[in-house]
Amino acid sequence: MSVKAVAHLNFRGDARAALTFYQSVFGGDLAMVTYKDAGNVQEPAEADQVMWGQVAAENGFHVMAYDVPSRLPYHRGENASFVSLRGASAEEISAYWEKLSNGAAIAQPLGPAQWAPLYGMLTDRFGVTWVVDVAGDHHAS
Repeated sequence: MSVKAVAHLNFRGDARAALTFYQSVFGGDLAMVTYKDAGNVQEPAEADQVMWGQVAAENGFHVMAYDVPSRLPYHRGENASFVSLRGASAEEISAYWEKLSNGAAIAQPLGPAQWAPLYGMLTDRFGVTWVVDVAGDHHAS
């Protein structure tokens, strides 16, 4: 079993530009899924914004990012990042979720998502927001 924690950066409409820039700096592979790609368009003007994206390089650099939807609060520099916890098995991720959720505020209960077998979001009792999922197939654009 393997689990990985990665910085997950939050933007409002700039995730594509930021990820492209980070790839130009660090190299590696760039992958992005838009809200439209995932079938999760709630605001038509945001359909082509990044719902999930990452740059992963063989030199060890890895960062994830997304565009915070307009329906959610976003204050540049104040809620600029999450910790992404991704694993290969539902059992492992569920066990971490159970422990992290002790005293946490649950934003999205752990459950199946269109882009992952399991996905959830919570803010732990120390104020750290975690996005937790089981790695799944996705269609990058």
